[in-house]
Amino acid sequence: MNFRISNVQIKYSEDGQLEAVQVYFIANEQDNSINMNGNIPLTAEEYAGNESVTALSGIIKQRVIERLQA
Repeated sequence: MNFRISNVQIKYSEDGQLEAVQVYFIANEQDNSINMNGNIPLTAEEYAGNESVTALSGIIKQRVIERLQA
C-alpha cells in the first residue's frame, strides 16, 4: 500500500514552542481497490527528528496499522 503525506499542520504555543502536529495522509493500493485518507496527531516529541516525508510516512503507516488491528 502506498502512503503519501498530503499536508502537515503545525500548532505553536503563544511563546513560539511547537505544541502538536497533524499529519494528513492519502493511502491506496496500486489497483485502487483500497483507498483511505485521514490525519494522525503527533506530539512535538514524536515530530522532532522525524520531519522528513520519508520518516513521517513510516510513522503514519505504523499508526494506521495499529488502529486497524485494534
